[in-house]
Amino acid sequence: MTRTSAPVDAPVTGGWEGLVTTALLGTDRRTPPGTTPRRDAPVALLDAAAVETVRRRAGLRPARAAQRPRPAPEDERPPLPAAAARRLAMLLADRPGASGGGRRGTAPDLMELLPQWLAAANARGFAPPPQVLPALLDAARGRTDLRPAALEFAGPRALWLARLNPEWRFALRAAPGGGAAPPPAADDDRTRQVWQEGLFAERVALLSALRSREPAAARELLATTWATERAEDRLMFLDSLRTGLSPDDEPFLEQALSDRSRNVRATAAELLSALPGSALAARMAVRAAACVAIDHTRSSRTAGTPPTPSIAVEAPHECDAEMERDGVVPKAPAGRGERSWWFGQLVEAAPLGTWSRRLGGRTPREIVALPVADDWQSELHAAWCRAAVRQQDAEWSRALLGEPSAPEAGGPGAVSLAERAKLLGTLGAAERAEWVAGFIATHGLSEAFQLLGVCAVPWAPPLGRAVVDALNIARDAGSYPWSFSGVMGLAERCLDPSESGRLDALLAVPDEPEDASPGAGGYWAEAFQRLVTTLRLRAAMIEELGGPESGTPA
Repeated sequence: MTRTSAPVDAPVTGGWEGLVTTALLGTDRRTPPGTTPRRDAPVALLDAAAVETVRRRAGLRPARAAQRPRPAPEDERPPLPAAAARRLAMLLADRPGASGGGRRGTAPDLMELLPQWLAAANARGFAPPPQVLPALLDAARGRTDLRPAALEFAGPRALWLARLNPEWRFALRAAPGGGAAPPPAADDDRTRQVWQEGLFAERVALLSALRSREPAAARELLATTWATERAEDRLMFLDSLRTGLSPDDEPFLEQALSDRSRNVRATAAELLSALPGSALAARMAVRAAACVAIDHTRSSRTAGTPPTPSIAVEAPHECDAEMERDGVVPKAPAGRGERSWWFGQLVEAAPLGTWSRRLGGRTPREIVALPVADDWQSELHAAWCRAAVRQQDAEWSRALLGEPSAPEAGGPGAVSLAERAKLLGTLGAAERAEWVAGFIATHGLSEAFQLLGVCAVPWAPPLGRAVVDALNIARDAGSYPWSFSGVMGLAERCLDPSESGRLDALLAVPDEPEDASPGAGGYWAEAFQRLVTTLRLRAAMIEELGGPESGTPA
């Protein structure tokens, strides 16, 4: 059918929509742009549609160019040795599979070696190869326990990358002040500006950095805005004073005892009680000493012998306003008596030197050995434990721990494994290892896991030998090794690699006693093979980093 309508020119503009309209009307009625009505108009329409299709798929409207990212900062640390770089890539490429139950086989767990590798690399001050930073950040994203060491090793370029990838923003949150460096020490104007105008994270970072290098300046800066800060911010800022705490901080902390916030008052009191010479410590000493005395009237169990001295306790009958101001919490937790609750807080905050003067010049060990009347011993000794940890008093810690071979497994004051571990933290690394080795030799490994966690890595030879000997005893007893999987995992990470030679004799499948668990010998051989393989791998790691391993906390 022939169209008789007069044709009209299609508008030049309109793009794709104009071509679609032309196709619908027909080229007899509407010609494509730039053509005349003729027999080749349909071909011209198709050509124009093809051009427009390409333009729509590949074209881009002109826009202002985005600002280029600033170049990544330079990392001034020495580069990682080539062999160590290859080892790091291997550790980062390892992906732990699904748990296969109790049996792990003989292959080392590479992801569990990564934290130790990072600690060793950080101790030597190496910089990572740039190409491993994405994998390192991915590993840290999946494991929060890995983040501090991973971000320290990754250095400033990790923060640069984190600003470009939302999945790595945790690095900015983990870095003080969101990754922003605090002002230089000499830039007082910039310091005041950040403190008065900066974000909360920036202010925390500034105060922490200033406290580590100029404690007095940090305290004075905090005092300038203390009265106007929010309670939760005051608590966080006050906590920064733990670094470099000294008697010079006492006037400021004494003022904080009158703070509106109970949490702020409690933190100030805790810090003051860690200063044995503070006025608060003296006030607590008077209150605590009034509750404790030597009783010479207690009858001896042996007829004809003089009375045995003992400790008598008279707990406070009330918590007055002055006690509450000094940090004593008046309301006891559920299940605790009020008087014992108040008494424990007083003893915990009193300087430990109080007790030798109060109790006849006796040494801490002699004081701890005294019987305590009326079932107050556990409460009194537990408070002394907390005081020894707070005041970092090694002599009192030794007295409360007792001998590691004691039948009570840790001494009269250590009411739990957690408290023993805290008391051990006040001792030197060598003494700590020796005590735990003695504990294991007497009591085995069933309760040793928490105590091993506070020992320096690599374990000292006496401790390493005690652990290996105890594992050997457990193997000979015929039990499955899975009961000791926690200790075995610690041994893989903490045993000195030089001990691997002593383990060769344990690699064979032992003869199983009649009452042994079925197949236990084979499982133990696998576990020891994995331990030996891991120790040798750790030795290679340290060698690749260029030096012997130094002691670090577990």
